[in-house]
Amino acid sequence: MALYNYERFSVFFAEDNQFVRHTMQDLLRHLGFGRVTTVENGQEAIEHLKSLGGPGKLGQGIDFVISDLVMAPINGLLLLRWIRTARESPNRFMPFIMLSGAADRKYVEAARDLGVTEFLAKPFSVTSVYKKIIEVTDYPRQYVMTHDYFGPDRRRQKGGIGPGGEDRRMTRENDITVVYNAKEMKRPKKGDTGVWYFRLPNTMREKAGGIGARGGGELPNELLEVAEEKLERAKLDFTTWALDYLAQLSDLCTETLMQPGRRNTHFEKINLLALELRGQGGTFGFPLVTIIAKGLYNMTQEGCREDDNAVEIVKAHIDAMRAVIREKIRGDGGPLGKELLQELKNSIDKYTVVA
Repeated sequence: MALYNYERFSVFFAEDNQFVRHTMQDLLRHLGFGRVTTVENGQEAIEHLKSLGGPGKLGQGIDFVISDLVMAPINGLLLLRWIRTARESPNRFMPFIMLSGAADRKYVEAARDLGVTEFLAKPFSVTSVYKKIIEVTDYPRQYVMTHDYFGPDRRRQKGGIGPGGEDRRMTRENDITVVYNAKEMKRPKKGDTGVWYFRLPNTMREKAGGIGARGGGELPNELLEVAEEKLERAKLDFTTWALDYLAQLSDLCTETLMQPGRRNTHFEKINLLALELRGQGGTFGFPLVTIIAKGLYNMTQEGCREDDNAVEIVKAHIDAMRAVIREKIRGDGGPLGKELLQELKNSIDKYTVVA
């Protein structure tokens, strides 16, 4: 198996959380990537990519994009759609890895239907990031263009073959236009079958493994070990960041009780903060924070209760997460973790009004 070297690679990373942005940037650099460009949201990403020039420039050397999903004013889904469809996009074939703590089915399907290459769930680890990078390098899927879709083949089975060897595609290979050069890209005409395949050379594998590289590759173990050590050190800084977010949640609870007319807006902000904590807790060694924040995220989604009792339930989640941070509860927390989760459940039951 070849040893890959990503020193000549350029990664473009969009993430609105400063702590996560810096952590991922350091992680990628310790995995050997020569250039990591970061922006704070999808709007900054589009502005930067526009500055690189049109399709003829092929992204000015950007090898792939990693983007958070939930950002404002332009989120990861809108950024992905722009890269895949906009005339100003520097490279519509650019591999795109979506990163999100909201790895729920509806978000995964939305990203898939807009042409995502891979979906990386938060909490992430060195191993999960590494595996996605290797997947993009070793196994690039052909691109498919129809009248209503452009992106990597959404069916990962080679040739669309289903169980039992049956070809489940409605359009046969002989009726499909197959292209081997990105410069020949154009929208199918209504008179043809409307399906084009783009089977492009695997330039990423050759760039990482050398000209003529075949089969799979991997990174040297020492690089992975250094990246793991770096992520471990980042965990020491997580408590400061997490306590700041919990303070913001507490302030929102106070504002919600004092300004009943704006509760919808406040609960939307609570939901977004819960999503951030859900995504990061497990990454930085506090999986109980992820579990508790996931419960808070689920209970504050659109259409949720917004009465005083609902605010008290939010407070109970905040108190539980503060306890995890204060007591430095790692893993499942053992008996203390179980006791904490039971206390949270008791508080939820107490303030839940059964109609």
